[in-house]
Amino acid sequence: MIDRIRNIFNIPELRKRILFTIGVLIVVRVGAHIPVPGIDGKALGAAIQNYQNTLFGLYDLFAGGAFRKATLFALGIMPYISASIIIQLMGAVVPYFQRLQKEGEEGRKKINQLTRYGTVLISALQSYSVGVFLESMTATVNGAAVPVVPHPGFLFKFTVIISLVTGTMLMMWLGERITERGIGNGISLIIMIGILSRLPNVVVSEITLIREGVRGLLGEVVLLGIMFIIVAFVVLLTQGTRKIPVQYAKRVVGRKVYGGQSTHIPLRVNTAGVMPIIFAQSIMFIPSTIAMFFSDSEFMAGVMRWFSYDHPFYWFIFGIIIIFFTYFYTAIAFDPTQVSTTMKQQGGFIPGVRPGKRTAEYIDNILTRVTLPGSFFLAFIAIFPYILMNAMDIGYDLASFFGGTSLLIIVGVALDTLQQIESHLLMRHYDGFLSKGKIRGRRRM
Repeated sequence: MIDRIRNIFNIPELRKRILFTIGVLIVVRVGAHIPVPGIDGKALGAAIQNYQNTLFGLYDLFAGGAFRKATLFALGIMPYISASIIIQLMGAVVPYFQRLQKEGEEGRKKINQLTRYGTVLISALQSYSVGVFLESMTATVNGAAVPVVPHPGFLFKFTVIISLVTGTMLMMWLGERITERGIGNGISLIIMIGILSRLPNVVVSEITLIREGVRGLLGEVVLLGIMFIIVAFVVLLTQGTRKIPVQYAKRVVGRKVYGGQSTHIPLRVNTAGVMPIIFAQSIMFIPSTIAMFFSDSEFMAGVMRWFSYDHPFYWFIFGIIIIFFTYFYTAIAFDPTQVSTTMKQQGGFIPGVRPGKRTAEYIDNILTRVTLPGSFFLAFIAIFPYILMNAMDIGYDLASFFGGTSLLIIVGVALDTLQQIESHLLMRHYDGFLSKGKIRGRRRM
C-alpha cells in the first residue's frame, strides 16, 4: 500500500490533481467558518440546539456544520442537488427534457445551464427563508433572552440573500473545478468532506468519555467491530451487481464487420443510491418541524413523541418510506423499455429472450427482484444508527457514522475516488490499490 501511495505522487498529472483537490476542499472548509454579518454567534449556538432532529438538522449534515453557524456556505450544495433532482424527475415526464437527454453533448450543456439557473432560484428562496428564520430565533444567554439577530430588517435579509446565494454558487463552481481538474465527482467530495469534518469532534468526545470512566475501552472496541461490519456490508450493497448477458449479432458494413461480441447489462442492487434515505428523512422530519412552531399544543406534543427517532413507530414508517422511494427512484433512474429499444436498434439481444417488449419485461422483472433485498438492507442501514443510540446510549454524531445517509455517502464517494485514482495508475502501467481486479464505480449523485 505504501508503494502504491508513492506511485500516486510519482505521476505529475495525478499529483497535481490530488493537490488541487485538497486545496479546493480547504477553501470549502474555510468558507464554512465565515459567518454571515449581523448575527450574534453565542445566541445562535444556544438556540440551534433545539433544531437538531428537524429538517434543519438534515440540512446542516449536508452543509458540513455550516448551517448551524450561519456561515457563507450555510446552504451548502443542497440547492444544486435539489435543482438536479428536479431536472432529473422532469426528464421522466416532460417531453422537452426527454429530448434534451437524447441530444448528446449539446443536450447535457443545456441541462447543466438550466440546473444552474434552478440553483440560483432555489438558493435565493431558501436564503430569504433562512433570514426570516434567524430573525425569529431567540436564545437564553446568562439568564436573559437574547435575539440571534440584534438588528433585523430589510438590510439584514438582503445581506443574507446575497451572502448565501454567492456562497452556494461558489461551492457549485468549486465542485465543477474539482470534477474537471481534480479527482472524482467534486460535488460528492464536498459533501463527504463536510460529513467527515464532524469526525475529529466525535473522536475527542469518545476519548474524553473513556478518561472520565463513562465508557469502557471494551465498549469502544465493540463499537469499532460493529462499524467495521456495517461498512463492509455497505460496500457490498454499493458494489452489488446482477449481470444480464447480452449478445450482439454480426453486421457487415462495407468491408468492416461490426458486433458479434458478448457483453452484459449491470443491474445494481442499489440503483437508487442514497436518494431514498434523503427523501424519506425529509418526509419524516416534516411532523417534528411543524410541531416545533406549535410548542403549546398537546396534540403536536404527541406527534413529536410518535415521530421521535427513538420510537419504534418512527423506525417502521421510516423503513416503509425508504423501500417505496427505492423502487420509485430506481424506476426513474433505469428505464428497461429504453434499454430494450437501444439494444434492438444495435442488433443486441438477451439469449433466450425475444427482442422488444419481452426483453423489457424480462429486464424489469429481474430489476424488481434485485431491488427488493437492496431496499430492505437500505432501510436497515438507515434505521440502525437510531437502534444503536438506544441500545448503547451513544450520541447522534457518533451513531451517524454507523449507517444512514452519512455512511452511504462516505463509502460511495470513497469508492468513486479510488476508482479515479486506480484508472490513472493503470493507464501508466502502475499497480492499482487492489491486486485482484479493478474497483467498480458507482452511480454519481
